[in-house]
Amino acid sequence: MIILKSPEEIEKMRIANQIVARALKTLKEMVKPGMTTEELDRAAEEIILAAGARPSFKGYRGFPASLCASINSEVVHGIPGKRRLKEGDIISLDLGTEYEGYYGDAAITVAVGKVSPEANRLMDVTRESLYKGIEQAKEGKHLSDISHAIQAHAEAAGFSVVTDFVGHGIGTKPHEDPQVPNYGPKGVGPILKSGMVLAIEPMINAGTHYVEVLDDDWTVVTRDGKLSAHFEHSIAITRNGADVLSELVAY
Repeated sequence: MIILKSPEEIEKMRIANQIVARALKTLKEMVKPGMTTEELDRAAEEIILAAGARPSFKGYRGFPASLCASINSEVVHGIPGKRRLKEGDIISLDLGTEYEGYYGDAAITVAVGKVSPEANRLMDVTRESLYKGIEQAKEGKHLSDISHAIQAHAEAAGFSVVTDFVGHGIGTKPHEDPQVPNYGPKGVGPILKSGMVLAIEPMINAGTHYVEVLDDDWTVVTRDGKLSAHFEHSIAITRNGADVLSELVAY
């Protein structure tokens, strides 16, 4: 069941998402060769707690950290640890919060120092794919219009779309109906209505779309070992189009 949110609920979700956005901005500025993903996780948790929120990933289905940190061929759900970043890596930073019972969720992929032209292009196209999807997030459109726009842009650039993992609704739970695939035809699925809040999150691979889960039962990697990028925003459907709740607002 898709739960429509009131304007008051959306404002609480905006606060949760702005906390995520501010944390991701700080983490992006911290990323450099030689640092560990554990250090990034610790910083993320401190920022969230200081803002009066709770890191929603920590403990979720047993996940041991506040931040998902996925490097190079890791697609999503990488567990922070002692691994040190190297020049030329790319790292996906996926972060969630809970504030007064409402959730926020967003992700970015960041270059570690100077990266290859392919890595830069993959990140650019993945970010563009997210915004192509957001452009379709309008009242009266079909959910799959978002999905199709993401897939079309990514595949036109020669990349592949992960199909095993999808975006989702978000609200008083971190994952709600509906699922938001990053692939599919136009014009099918639920009609978008004001009050829907969706976490749209393309995961785009440089090679095959096939992925597998490592023995830690969390980390998802590309089957061919090629790079993957991930960007995500939480958005509210309004009569005037998409309201991007996790787009950082300057204060």
